[in-house]
Amino acid sequence: MCPPESPPGPRSPAPPSPATLPDLGELYQELILDHYRRPRNKGKLEQPTHGAALNNPLCGDEVDLELRVQNDVITDVRFVGRGCSISQAAASMMTQVIKDRPLTEALSLAGRMSAMMHGDEAAARDKSLGDLRALVGVARFPVRVKCALLPWNALQDALKSSGTASR
Repeated sequence: MCPPESPPGPRSPAPPSPATLPDLGELYQELILDHYRRPRNKGKLEQPTHGAALNNPLCGDEVDLELRVQNDVITDVRFVGRGCSISQAAASMMTQVIKDRPLTEALSLAGRMSAMMHGDEAAARDKSLGDLRALVGVARFPVRVKCALLPWNALQDALKSSGTASR
């Protein structure tokens, strides 16, 4: 299994700010947990044109991704999976950001996500990643980077397939 989910470590003193402003780390953590508890686009897709199922044998995370692609645009996407909150939240967030995008944009986003997970600060500020930027802190934990990138690797594998699900 993936390393156990652990609460955030000790906090450094916060700069003076109004008491009503929430900590950005807490907001990110809540967003990740929301996608984990209430995943978007989870389930099987009717008549997928592309698909891939991947797992991380080191921790047991699994993602089975299905896409419907028409005219080089991802018109629908669903996933089924199980595993840690990072892998499942990343899959949920990814489906939201790639739906209705051209394949070239989806693959570009996969590259940006990988860059962010490997410490690229410019990628971490890239608004095109949407909610996925909440996963920026994962980059500090190399063992968890594979969890966050599992759905993106499935996307790349699915788009390499010739219309048949690679399972």
